[in-house]
Amino acid sequence: MKKLVALLLAVCMLLGLMTTAFAAEQSDDIVILYTNDVHTAVDDNIGYAGLAAYKKEMQATHKYVALVDCGDAIQGAAIGTLSKGEYLVDIMNEVGYDYATFGNHEFDYTLPQLQKLIDKAKYQYLCCNLTYTGKDGKGLTGYKPYAIAAYGDVKIAYVGIATPESFTKSTPTYFQDANGNYVYSFAEDNLYATVQQTVDAAKKDGADYVVAIAHLGIDESSKPWRSTDVIANTTGIDVMLDGHSHSTLAMELVKNKDGKEIPLSSTGAKLVNIGKLTISDGKFTTELISDYTAKDDATDAYVKSIQEKNEALLNTVVARTSVTLTTKHADGTRAVRNRETNLGDLCADAYRAVSGADIALVNGGGIRADIKAGDITYGDIIAVHPYGNALCVVEATGQEIIDALEWTARNTMATYSDGKNAIGEMGGFLQVSGLKYTIDTTVKSSAKGDDKGLFASIDGAYRVKNVKVLKDGKYVDIDPKGTYTVASHNYMLKDCGDGINMFADNKLLQDSVMLDNQVLITYIKEQLNGTVPASYANPQGRITVIATPYTDVVDGNWAVEAVNYVTDKNYMKGLSETTFGPNGALTRGMLVTVLYRMAGSPAVTGKVSEKFKDCTDGSWYADAVLWASEKKIVDGYEDGTFLPTKAINRQEMAKVLYGYDKTMGKTAEGITEKLTYTDLDTISDWALESVTYCTAAKYLAGSNGAFSPKGTATRAMGAKVLMNMTQEAA
Repeated sequence: MKKLVALLLAVCMLLGLMTTAFAAEQSDDIVILYTNDVHTAVDDNIGYAGLAAYKKEMQATHKYVALVDCGDAIQGAAIGTLSKGEYLVDIMNEVGYDYATFGNHEFDYTLPQLQKLIDKAKYQYLCCNLTYTGKDGKGLTGYKPYAIAAYGDVKIAYVGIATPESFTKSTPTYFQDANGNYVYSFAEDNLYATVQQTVDAAKKDGADYVVAIAHLGIDESSKPWRSTDVIANTTGIDVMLDGHSHSTLAMELVKNKDGKEIPLSSTGAKLVNIGKLTISDGKFTTELISDYTAKDDATDAYVKSIQEKNEALLNTVVARTSVTLTTKHADGTRAVRNRETNLGDLCADAYRAVSGADIALVNGGGIRADIKAGDITYGDIIAVHPYGNALCVVEATGQEIIDALEWTARNTMATYSDGKNAIGEMGGFLQVSGLKYTIDTTVKSSAKGDDKGLFASIDGAYRVKNVKVLKDGKYVDIDPKGTYTVASHNYMLKDCGDGINMFADNKLLQDSVMLDNQVLITYIKEQLNGTVPASYANPQGRITVIATPYTDVVDGNWAVEAVNYVTDKNYMKGLSETTFGPNGALTRGMLVTVLYRMAGSPAVTGKVSEKFKDCTDGSWYADAVLWASEKKIVDGYEDGTFLPTKAINRQEMAKVLYGYDKTMGKTAEGITEKLTYTDLDTISDWALESVTYCTAAKYLAGSNGAFSPKGTATRAMGAKVLMNMTQEAA
């Protein structure tokens, strides 16, 4: 027995030594995990169960591990809407967050509800620039400007910063008293100084380092309140963890006021990545953890238990759709905040049909999710409209409507995406019904906002043009002095959401009649007989975006990029200031003229009239024709003519392009490509080598397997070819 006891004691001592050895192997580095813009995506991507699992992994290998959130966690889907954010706080408590700051959407459920969430949170909310200025002492409580945590001998100060855009990107009236006076400030007039004072106070309070957990973003439209702006105008922040713009930044170095490079990082959105900040010997490194698949069982079970509470309601089928209804462009980037979409049309139509108004306006930022073809559930509807906004109708003048369109189109760009990210976005971008309008992106926006980000004035030319109202089945010009009934929701018409304040004092005809999600359900069930028809397969053509200086080359035209390119390079010019003539024939004179410009417009001698009897000295093509003839790029005809206005076909264009490249020192050597066009036998023998060359060089391509050698070359085609040629050369 004694031997057994001794053996057990020895084993215990060994295990104790092993445990001590394991603990000794834990790193002294401080790890701070961070999230931003989760938007209630509790089990999307990595999910909260994955985050909890990764946190535990870090705790097993590091003595000091913290978890923070940079805002916009509680809003975005039904689980947030149905609980007004409470389920999300419960989940964040379960995961074990330490600190969080306010995103603009933390304010969406009213400030009294946010107070409940602050009180409910086991983590500490931080925000240094939110101040209550009212006299009644009834402002939000329970949050701090900063907090200091000790990790061994190292003290880290966490400073929270919320975007002043919260005024307009949540509900402006929430921050006002009953008389419409603002009783909250986000330090919109002195953000840099406020942050600097907080950082200095934290340092004075004993902090060794300062970590900013911010909801500011890096979008141009958020200037001057971007995270990059705050870094550039302050000192003392050691690292900036950021949200708001949904940017994916592993580690961007931004110089502060003293020229020191400060790491800036953001995880994207919806837990696609987990942010990881490592502090080691005073060095700060940020990285993003992606494709993490492990799950913490306890957290996973907790999330599922919450989801199950509302599963039956959310899965109730309320309607059907014969087409996919989308918020996206064809490239997968978000469209609803910078272009018309079919779902935007449907939502706007719902407001107009249910209310009986002349016009309906719906902000793109309030249309949050796609609906796949097939059954539509209540959960799908809530995902589209998660805010619980209510239908309202006001009287408005035509000018007020035009101003609203102009204000919300101020960020719209000729290009809508870089293939990965949506650009030129604005949450207030208006999807419309009973209305058509054009946005001319070649006109620089002159829309001005006040210090709170609300509409103030239009100080120059309007980029919104050709605004038309549907009347008796036809679109007619809007009357700026006329009066119209406008349907939208309380957020825009009453509460000045997205800075749209031109309707706030107007006559209110219908007030909070029905929640937005019920408006959509009612329209589909009662007006569309329960099924969204095929007529909604594509956008209806209510919003036209002019993407070039020319009204005849608009957004969606395959030649937009090329026309912009050759115009910027001054290779081609429009037929007028407003028209390019993309479908017009490319003539022999046009083609040699643009090639001449590409060559640098070299000096020529002689008179073109003496060379070709049908050419005029001093004409727009004269020098180009002389040059092309001298260089043997293109010949005239046996009768002594050049025919500068004659339309050129595709094989003739190939011949000219081939001649140009040889003149410029390029050759066809090494081109062995065999043509596979289905109409190969229709290409003339004299053009075969040229077509082969231009195909191999990727100047020209066929369509549906055919080359169409005798098809007329258009001006748009010429622009595309010239872009291909010069970009290839570059």
